[in-house]
Amino acid sequence: MKTNETKNGTIIEVFVKPSQPKFNIKIDGSEIVIFCTQEPFKGKVNKEIIQELSKIFRTKVELVSGATSRQKRLLVAGVTKNEAEQLLNAKKRIFSCSAF
Repeated sequence: MKTNETKNGTIIEVFVKPSQPKFNIKIDGSEIVIFCTQEPFKGKVNKEIIQELSKIFRTKVELVSGATSRQKRLLVAGVTKNEAEQLLNAKKRIFSCSAF
């Protein structure tokens, strides 16, 4: 999992697949893949990612880089690297779908 702890929280690197049937998170080796329902138009995917990850982490999530790319870096405020990895691993059991 590509995570990096900073003084403000943890930065996670994700790969995004837009226009999917439902929102889903899959951890594939060291890569975090986020399947979004929105189309990549006028920042809709970014808004969906921030909204959904904010619910998962229960804190502010902001886009650090990759606004127009499928590769994105997100800052999860006030969360340690270990906490972020534990939450993502716990959520992957809920979100992961064998169809992907």
